[in-house]
Amino acid sequence: MFHALSNIDVAIAACLILINGAISIALKLGLEKKLAWASFRTIVQLTLIGFVLEWIFALQSWPIILGIGVMMTTIAAFSAVGRVEHQLPLMKMNSLISVFSSSWLVTAITLFAVIGYEGWKDYPAQYVIPFLGLVLGNTLNGISLGMDKLGDQLKRRRGEIELILSLGGSRWEAGQSSVRSAIRTGMIPILNSMMVVGLVSLPGVMTGQLLAGASPVDAVKYQIVIMFIIAAGTAMGTISVVLLSYHRVFNNMHQFLFDEIQSN
Repeated sequence: MFHALSNIDVAIAACLILINGAISIALKLGLEKKLAWASFRTIVQLTLIGFVLEWIFALQSWPIILGIGVMMTTIAAFSAVGRVEHQLPLMKMNSLISVFSSSWLVTAITLFAVIGYEGWKDYPAQYVIPFLGLVLGNTLNGISLGMDKLGDQLKRRRGEIELILSLGGSRWEAGQSSVRSAIRTGMIPILNSMMVVGLVSLPGVMTGQLLAGASPVDAVKYQIVIMFIIAAGTAMGTISVVLLSYHRVFNNMHQFLFDEIQSN
């Protein structure tokens, strides 16, 4: 049976962050202001999205659902490359293409093939937005890590890359090591999560369903589906953005456009 939390319950849980703040002050980490700001944003952002989702769930309007999905995807795409150290050519566009194509494709497959509603108008917002959000959040991390690693590898391996090209090697022969390293790095978080899920931690979706009174077996099935779609979305998004960015720093004449890589 689902137990609704009161505002007092939430306030008690929020006070736990004071422990982190006290540790920061005691060790002179200088994180107390960031913790306070992050806590404030968490409360405000989640409260606002709670009211918005309640409104959307009540309306069940597909134009609004699609609009929210486009907004979420666009924010995720720009956030993924917002703090990347090495800026590559057309990086935001590459991220936008990769996030949209991977997350929407995986979400569509999940809704039509896995959940299995008969018509697209029958899909409630309760399924569309959460599934899309789960895929976006993890794809964002993969793209961010992959892009950061790609830029770092291209700068570090400049001499090696230019030597291979000068000896008649192709742009793929010169850049493949950097591409592979970037993709591996982008996939590390989701692979780590898959390796320990159910042993070290119970994921949020499964925990939420258990708290809502769902059968543990049914909760496990949903979590398995979610882990697989997250892994697929992360892999597709990371591979796509890394390959697109790789092609931006090599031209058709197999020349390395090193000057196009900018560091923040």
